[in-house]
Amino acid sequence: MILKAKERGDGAQLARYLLAMRDNDHVELHEVRGFVSDDLRGAFSEADAIAKGTRSKNHLFSMSLNPPQGAAVSAEAFEQAIARIEQKLGLENQPRAIVFHEKDGRRHAHVVWSRIDSQRMRAINLPYYKVKLREVSRSLYLEHGWDIPRGLQERSLRDPLNFTRAEWQQAKRAGLDPRELKTVLAQCWKASDNKASFERVLKERGFWLAKGDRRGFVAVDYRGEVYSLSRYAGVKPKDLEARLGDQSQLSSVDEVNVEIAGGMTRKLEAFIKDAERQARQREAVVAFRKTEMVARHQDARQRMSAAHERRWLAETRQRAQRLPKGFSGIWHRLTGQYSRIKTRNEMEALENYRRDRSEKDALIFKQLEEREALQRDIQAQRAMAQGELMRLREDIGRYQNLDREDGDDLRSHERENKHEPETQKRPRREHHHRHRRSFDP
Repeated sequence: MILKAKERGDGAQLARYLLAMRDNDHVELHEVRGFVSDDLRGAFSEADAIAKGTRSKNHLFSMSLNPPQGAAVSAEAFEQAIARIEQKLGLENQPRAIVFHEKDGRRHAHVVWSRIDSQRMRAINLPYYKVKLREVSRSLYLEHGWDIPRGLQERSLRDPLNFTRAEWQQAKRAGLDPRELKTVLAQCWKASDNKASFERVLKERGFWLAKGDRRGFVAVDYRGEVYSLSRYAGVKPKDLEARLGDQSQLSSVDEVNVEIAGGMTRKLEAFIKDAERQARQREAVVAFRKTEMVARHQDARQRMSAAHERRWLAETRQRAQRLPKGFSGIWHRLTGQYSRIKTRNEMEALENYRRDRSEKDALIFKQLEEREALQRDIQAQRAMAQGELMRLREDIGRYQNLDREDGDDLRSHERENKHEPETQKRPRREHHHRHRRSFDP
C-alpha cells in the first residue's frame, strides 16, 4: 500500500472532507475509537478541544492507505496494516477514526489519530515518520505479492554507474529480499517487448543480460551475482528464447563481469576522489574549530589572570591597612598585636593564593575537557575518512581482480577452443546460484 501522512489541525474541516460524497462513490465510517462521541465530527471536535490545553497546533495525524489497482484488500487487512503502523510510530491506544472511501472501483482507507497524550497533555512526537511508513509500505507490498512501485524499491536495484557515493554505501549495507528481486525482474520482463528494451530496463535496475551455462538466459548484478530469468522472472525458457533470440549471441557471465568491473572501477575511483575532497573540507573545518577554541581559551585565561591580579592588589592593600603605623604601630609591636595581625595577613595571603590557583585549575580542566572532546571528533573524522577510503579501495581491488581473473579465463578458454577438436569440446561447468566471485553488499 502507498502510505501518505501529515500532521495537521482543524478537525472540523478534516471531518467534512472525509465524509464528503462529492468525489466518492461510497463513504463508510468504519471505526471511531477512544473518543466519547461515536460520530466523526464530534470525535474531532473533542480532539480540537483537548489540544487547546497544549501548545500543539498540528494535533492530528492523518494518513491514507492506498492499495494497488485491482488489489482486493479486506477490512481486516486494512486493520492489520493500521495496527502495524501504530506500533511503528508509537501511536498504540491513541484515539483514532477509520474511514473507507470508494472511487472508480478502488477502495482506500483514511486513518486519523489524535497525537495528544491525555495523561501528560502533550503531543506525541513522530520523528522520521515518512521513513518508517516507507518501510511498512515496502513490507506490505512484499507480503501481499504486489508489484512494488519504483519509488519504494531498494535503491540498490538501480544501475550502479548512476549511484551517488551515499547510495553506493547504502546499497552495500542493504540486504536484498528474494521476493523483491523476483518482483523487479518480473516487472522488467513485463515492461519490455524485445531484447533491446529488456536489456535497457534491466540496466536501469542494475542488471546485465547474459547467457548462462545450462540455465539459459540469466541476469547478472554489479556484485557478480547470477539470477536465472526463468526462475526469478517466472518466464518459461521458450518464451525467453522467443523474445530474446539465440542465447549464443549474448555475452557470457565472465564477459559481462569484465564489462561491469571496468565501469565500476572508474566509478569507485571517482568516489575516492570525492571522499578525499570531503575529508580535506572536514579537516579544514576542524582546523578552524581548533584555532577558534585555542584563541578563546587563551583569552579566557588572560582575562582570569588580569582579574586575579586586580583582586590580589586590592586584597594586598586591604591587608596592609590593617598594620598600624607611627606611635600606634610601636604600641602594637610592644603588646604583640602587630605580630598577630601580620600572621593573620600571611594566612589570608596563602588562602587567597590557593583560591586563585584553584580557580585557574578549574578553568584549565574545563578547557581541557572541551579540547579533548574536539580531539575525539578529529580522531573520529579521520578514522571515518580512512575507513571509507580503505573500503572503496578494497572494492576497487575486488573489481580489478575480477577483471584480471575473468580476462585470463576468457583468453585461456579461447586458446583451448582454438586447438581443441570440435568433437572433444565439453560444456563448461555451470555456476552455482551464487557466482563464485560474488561481492557481499
